[in-house]
Amino acid sequence: MTVTTEERPGQLTHHKEGRVGYVVFDNQRKFNAVNFDMWNALPKVIAGFVADPEVRVIVITGAGDRAFISGADISQFDKKRTGSANDDYNKAVDGGYSAVLDCPKPTVAKIRGICMGGGLGLALNCDIRIVADDVKIRMPAARLGLGYQYPGLKRFTEVLGPSNTADLFFSARIFGAADAFSMGLAKQVVPAAELDAVVTAYVNQIAENAPLTVAAAKRALLEIRKDADKRDIALVDRMVQACFASEDYNEGRRAFAEKRTPDFQGR
Repeated sequence: MTVTTEERPGQLTHHKEGRVGYVVFDNQRKFNAVNFDMWNALPKVIAGFVADPEVRVIVITGAGDRAFISGADISQFDKKRTGSANDDYNKAVDGGYSAVLDCPKPTVAKIRGICMGGGLGLALNCDIRIVADDVKIRMPAARLGLGYQYPGLKRFTEVLGPSNTADLFFSARIFGAADAFSMGLAKQVVPAAELDAVVTAYVNQIAENAPLTVAAAKRALLEIRKDADKRDIALVDRMVQACFASEDYNEGRRAFAEKRTPDFQGR
């Protein structure tokens, strides 16, 4: 028997295209709402891409053309977010968020259509967000009576600032691409029909760059987010020195002198 998109339960899929790893939230009948199993699977998928030396950048997106992620699958709340089960659910969500936020490789959110609730939180945990001009974005916690934990609010303020964060959480309003760009949520807004091509070109550009240099920059960004007394600046310094000691550094200088595209190997 053939299972249609409308019948198939939500799932997290992943694949590689060259040096780019793709994480796809696929629950199209519910606008890619994330269920408990998908949250649980996310850290494993991210860890697999982190361990794969061929993968240099990770794209997170939603299946189809109607949504990035519409939030958590509310149909599971009666069983998964009550009593003791709520602890397991929160642990799964926190694990998924942390896997993306703390990923040592660059992460890019490719966003079209609906991006709300947990989907918006996950998008903000990525390093970069490129959005289609048809996006509808919302943080609906205040319309559902949900509390939003401190780490999540902290990340919102890091990306959007306190005033924009207050606006999104207090009003629970729906907004589009223009607001997303003006508040710094989106790096770039593109026509929906061009989103795939623009993101592909951008992440391939990242993937062509020196992996050790990108990794050192990403580590510095991760350390900046920590409290000052917990930052491992020495680690960042070692990674920077490793760049100068690498064959890629020699390759970069040769390629510049020879006016050609460098072929970086990550060593």
